Amino acid sequence: MPDSFNFQELLDGYATPWAINIAMALAIFFIGRKIARILLHLVDKMLNKAGMDAMLVGFVHSILNALLLLLIIIAALDQLGVNTTSFIALIGAAGLAVGLALQGSLQNFASGVLLIIFHPFRVGHFIEAGGVSGVVEEIGIFSTRMKTGDNREIIVPNGAIYGGNITNNSARTTRRIDMVFGIGYDADIKKAKEIMQSILEADERVLKDPAPLIAVAELADSSVNFVVRPWVNSSDYWAVKFDVTEKVKLAFDDAGISIPFPQMDVHINKSE
Repeated sequence: MPDSFNFQELLDGYATPWAINIAMALAIFFIGRKIARILLHLVDKMLNKAGMDAMLVGFVHSILNALLLLLIIIAALDQLGVNTTSFIALIGAAGLAVGLALQGSLQNFASGVLLIIFHPFRVGHFIEAGGVSGVVEEIGIFSTRMKTGDNREIIVPNGAIYGGNITNNSARTTRRIDMVFGIGYDADIKKAKEIMQSILEADERVLKDPAPLIAVAELADSSVNFVVRPWVNSSDYWAVKFDVTEKVKLAFDDAGISIPFPQMDVHINKSE
């Protein structure tokens, strides 16, 4: 009888409560995981519906999944009687230490998230940002990869990009080319203007609306300077600029219109 009584006491006092707690902890874990999957599915659906970038959706999914899993584990351990207060404090201290150690990386991460959300530029755009310029090939969470005009690859931290000015040369479908041509004071201004006007009119890449601007902008020290500002499709910007510059020089040469250049007169005094 004593042995039977002791076994029953052990069963009622320890085994049964522990079995119940373990069963409850397992139930909390599995039910919690199921609820977490439902919540994650709803969040993914909402983000996709809002037009968020797939990379950002995947990253948010991973972060939420990790946080929900941590909460579920803490709740299950609490059901088992584990003191989770110190455990939570330890996680908080570790998170603070990691945050301080990775301060620069966290700044790049935050900037990457903002770049993906607000889309100041996209893959394929030619931009000037972070002190460099190039075509965007990849927008990552921590850095952006660009290709320069001479086919070099540049990886720029997102913090450097989002923390400064961003010039997106591909954001608009059209661009204005700003060029300056100088002629001598003895040259025929009207003739020079007609030559530049005819060159722009003959180029089909130059847009009619807005109309190109050709005007005398400055009476400089040794030249009369014209501003020439045609509008073109963004993809034609450099080709038109180079072509017009060359054609204007050749046309001026044929018409006998001089383009002044810096000169220096040297006077030598010969002593007798």
